[in-house]
Amino acid sequence: MSRIRGRGRGAKRKHPGVSPGRKLRGSSTSWWIFAVSKSPGGVRLVRRRAAFLTQGRCDQHWKKMPAPATTYERIVYKNPSEYHYMKVRLEFQDGGVGLNAAQFKQLLISALKDLFGEVDAALPLDVLTYEEKTLSAILRICSSGLVKLWSSLTLLGSYKGKNCAFRVIQVSPFLLALSGNSRELVLN
Repeated sequence: MSRIRGRGRGAKRKHPGVSPGRKLRGSSTSWWIFAVSKSPGGVRLVRRRAAFLTQGRCDQHWKKMPAPATTYERIVYKNPSEYHYMKVRLEFQDGGVGLNAAQFKQLLISALKDLFGEVDAALPLDVLTYEEKTLSAILRICSSGLVKLWSSLTLLGSYKGKNCAFRVIQVSPFLLALSGNSRELVLN
């Protein structure tokens, strides 16, 4: 415990670290602050010196800290695209089953209807391309219905009494991303 002279023995200081007779002037400690500054020239990292008052001082000195010159806004886009695109392939256990584009789309809608009912079977689903030889297609689905379509395709097990399975090859919010696949790339 620090003692103050002239006030008698055992007197405690009102503010430790401040000698008697001196006015309370907030002593400050300097710190470096790193901030991101947005300007017309771009985004850059700024190093600023800021003074923070040490504890044990008057509350009026805490107001001396300057307000920040710039404001910062954080924008997060969770899913900016309206549609998702899926590249899928239908595989039969026995093979030899052929489907045209209308039958393929009807199979997709019946898979949705079996799992989620009539309301969710009405999701906007488009078959953009379909190849009858490989039974593969590129589908367009609204982003809110992607999980429902994917789960219904995963749980589909048969078509007209024959065992089948959908293989999801690629999924992307961008159609251009489905145009090439690095796994199928052949180098000469």
